Amino acid sequence: MMSPSSHFLYPTWRWFGPQDSVTLAEIKQTGAQGIVTALHHIPCGEVWSVEEIQLHRRVLKAAGFNWSVVESVNIHESIKMGTPERDKNIERYQQTLRNLAACDIHLVCYNFMPVLDWTRTQLAYPVEDGSFALRYNPQALAAFELFILKRKGAEEQYSPKQQSEAEAYFSSMADEEKNTLQQTILAGLPGTDEVFTPAQFNDFLERYRQVDAPQLHKNLVYFLEQIIPVAERVGIKMAIHPDDPPFPILGLPRVVSTEADLQFIMDSVPSSSNGITFCTGSLGGRMDNDLPGMIERLGSHIHFLHLRNVQHNSDGSFHEANHLEGSTDMSAVMEAVIREQQRRVENGREDIAIPMRPDHGHQFLFDDNRTFYPGYSGVGRMRGLAELRGLELGIRRMLK
Repeated sequence: MMSPSSHFLYPTWRWFGPQDSVTLAEIKQTGAQGIVTALHHIPCGEVWSVEEIQLHRRVLKAAGFNWSVVESVNIHESIKMGTPERDKNIERYQQTLRNLAACDIHLVCYNFMPVLDWTRTQLAYPVEDGSFALRYNPQALAAFELFILKRKGAEEQYSPKQQSEAEAYFSSMADEEKNTLQQTILAGLPGTDEVFTPAQFNDFLERYRQVDAPQLHKNLVYFLEQIIPVAERVGIKMAIHPDDPPFPILGLPRVVSTEADLQFIMDSVPSSSNGITFCTGSLGGRMDNDLPGMIERLGSHIHFLHLRNVQHNSDGSFHEANHLEGSTDMSAVMEAVIREQQRRVENGREDIAIPMRPDHGHQFLFDDNRTFYPGYSGVGRMRGLAELRGLELGIRRMLK
């Protein structure tokens, strides 16, 4: 069995808790060795107590797993918006970090996306082999924004041609399809069943009207300036997750989408505790992101890896492809990661076995009778993990 001290990547698996359709006993058979999870039942902004953390940790230990990564300790909207109550919520976040460290958990993934954690327009897009994937379609998003959400000022973001195409798309949809699109886009945070209503979401948008990208950058830096010193003291590494998709949507700014964004974040609060969750699926949503090059230049800051692929289409849409297929050259990505590990060995670093998880997976007929969180099927991720571990071994042998 591979140990965390080996030079291989450390294979992990995201688990949403006892309500997850994929059980810990099943995960044990996938090749994963660590668990990525969170206390999803605790509302955002509340402190995670030592007792709650230990209870969850004991469940994992009993199944033979370590709690390798926290994904995520979600950030309260007041922190992202920079409202007066943010300091109280930052203090609670600091205490959660202290409590996690006291329970010997030292890696936290988080994101700084306003309101929505991720956005897709279709959760069961049929691909060639008959399995189902997640898809982002800009025409569908425009139809939702203009004719369902009716966001104030949305028409200014679209050309007359785009508005006409969106109206045609909307007119072609049945009522059930419109409702499904709304439910898909307005889903809340992973691990919950929360779905915003259009009225609730428009209220959030109104509150964000004064927060443009420069202001969101400032609010992120303010958060890091308060959090990173605490993380350093207790031995926790923070790993920011890129925006998904990596560009502004629905009138909301995005500030963790490009290499320049990530470099800015690392430079703003320099620390070994201030790092990156390198998600090839999120960053791959922009075709101008050079993923292997980003790993080469930012690799020393990478604490956690999400590996998945996306296929870009001529209409501007993309869907999640099989892990070794799609628009991202996963072989080049893996080689860049392994070379980063080699640099860490040469520099005497201890964090060689970077935790990696197969991010998302198609839903196959094998899992047809089960309900999963979007993207988190059982067999689809198991296939991805097997392919990625095989790719890693092959490249390591090639580089010897």
